[in-house]
Amino acid sequence: MSTSPTISFIGAGNMASAIIGGMLDSGFKGADIWVSAPDDSHLQSIRKRFGVSVTTDNRYCAQQADIVILAVKPQVMADVCRDIAPVVQNTRPLMVSIAAGLEAGTLDEWLGGGLPLVRVMPNTPSLVGKGAAGLFANDQVSDKQKQSVEAVFSSIGSALWVEEENLLHAVTALSGSGPAYFFLMLEALEEAATEAGIEAETARKLAIQTMAGAAEMAGRSEHDPAQLKRNVMSPGGTTERAIHTFEDGGLRELVKTAYTAAFSRSEDMAKELAGKQ
Repeated sequence: MSTSPTISFIGAGNMASAIIGGMLDSGFKGADIWVSAPDDSHLQSIRKRFGVSVTTDNRYCAQQADIVILAVKPQVMADVCRDIAPVVQNTRPLMVSIAAGLEAGTLDEWLGGGLPLVRVMPNTPSLVGKGAAGLFANDQVSDKQKQSVEAVFSSIGSALWVEEENLLHAVTALSGSGPAYFFLMLEALEEAATEAGIEAETARKLAIQTMAGAAEMAGRSEHDPAQLKRNVMSPGGTTERAIHTFEDGGLRELVKTAYTAAFSRSEDMAKELAGKQ
């Protein structure tokens, strides 16, 4: 692989656009990026926006690449992989999938077998450059290829490797589904504050900034979340009473139950998608 690999995106949805934007902001060159999708008018808007090369031909797009990023929906992935399989079996690029649920073995089979392949579980905050992605590489992936993939996904947030593919189910239940958990908390806090008399818009802004500030503190601090929580709590104060209410109400157990439900559903989806022909 060259120092500046050519990267082809099969699929041109929101996540692909977010990744491309992050890459360009991080120093990647538009001249090294190709994008394919069925809708030429959409592709032309992407070309004008990012200065990348575009085509409606998936095979031609894949043929240009040192790295092929599969950014299509899981339900159409089998057809896409089988279509480009003759090309990638000849050129042997690094294959990268951002599709939830589809396991490396399934993808490799659809692609003809034996290719270096990385699975990535990104999340929706990637759309604003604050993503958290879990990455898994099969045995065919070299250290240099891992570095290249990490550079791509670090451009839209954090990119962290897991050693076992099954752990991507855990990543899905944590960072993949996680944004919705925090949105639920925002929704509940806004509703409670509104009922206490604060205007809804003000309550939302205060809740969002509070969550953003807490996340920033957690990211910068040398302390674990438990200590950070204790730092906010004064004996007999408002925070202590609220935290005790959460604890007495079974919040920890509820979070574990919800997390386990997401984890199990991720496993089920992998089995369902593997069975699609």
